Amino acid sequence: MKGRDRIRLKHVERQAEGYLELGMNPQALEVLNRLGEGAGSAHALYLRGEALRGLQRYQEALVPLHKAAEKSPEDIHVLLALGWCHKRTARLDLAIADIERALGINPGEALLHYNLACYLCLAGDKRRSLAHLARALALDARYREMIETEPDFDSLRDDPDFQAVTSIIV
Repeated sequence: MKGRDRIRLKHVERQAEGYLELGMNPQALEVLNRLGEGAGSAHALYLRGEALRGLQRYQEALVPLHKAAEKSPEDIHVLLALGWCHKRTARLDLAIADIERALGINPGEALLHYNLACYLCLAGDKRRSLAHLARALALDARYREMIETEPDFDSLRDDPDFQAVTSIIV
């Protein structure tokens, strides 16, 4: 990639990031479209996936996110976004695999443990769900605030083991 093209790519990425930070997903997508469909760096592909995810176009978002994962297989943000979209396209098995792959890269990331706990709960794997939820809370107690309103845990709300894990004061 030529120097001028690299500068243009970075400029487009920064613009898209700004729009995404402001919740302006259509504008971010419009800017990224200047690069062409499927073109750009792993980061540009990730940003395209994030813009589509923000527009609740989850199936479409999977295309650039998979390409981003191919270009940057160690990027846990890409894997997290893939998991999010796979969950919302009724592919819980793939969502779980995405997050497990991310945990293989960064096992100390509380958000990954929390999301995996959610997905495993939805999949009916109570034992593993509670183990990852306990790990998320041990890494970052702030996730405790999210549990009460998290619909993914609805099936376990009255479960004594769930109540024991969520009531531990850190």
